[in-house]
Amino acid sequence: MLELKNDLKIECLEYNIIRGRIILKVFNKEDIMSGKIVIAGMLLFACASIFAHCQIPCGIFDDDLRLAAIKEDIQTIEKSINEIVRLQAEKTIDYNQVVRWINNKDKHAETIQSTVTDYFMAQRVKPVTDKDSPEYADYIKKLTLLHGIMVAAMKSKQSLDLENVSKLRALSAELNPLFEHKH
Repeated sequence: MLELKNDLKIECLEYNIIRGRIILKVFNKEDIMSGKIVIAGMLLFACASIFAHCQIPCGIFDDDLRLAAIKEDIQTIEKSINEIVRLQAEKTIDYNQVVRWINNKDKHAETIQSTVTDYFMAQRVKPVTDKDSPEYADYIKKLTLLHGIMVAAMKSKQSLDLENVSKLRALSAELNPLFEHKH
């Protein structure tokens, strides 16, 4: 918890350096209404500037890190689904825990979608318009795999079907050689 002047307090609710995400909670409604929330915004901007991966073609990429994060997210989705199924099979269902696992599953699926769109599609896949060029087939393969990963992540949010996890894992394995060690 960060305490500033005039009883304005900021708490970091989530911090994820791999994905460059910081979520802050601001306390004291009077300060928010009086415009002191700008301080929190400046802090958020400063933190994001330090930790977030930019979109200003800096040329600093770590594909292996992103691919490993996707793999970890897939494992977490699988564990979440298994826990949801296990909890729902109990004689007395702990709905609080079921909801927590559902939220966890959905959060990791959304993180995969975000990584695919914000990192790979926006920064790493470069358009190739010449259908006769040797790079065109690679371009289409990357787009197809990334689209498939996004759809499988979406479907994993919609159901408890482990087939979606298998699909995510298979597509991710196909994607790895296209980006591994290419910095």
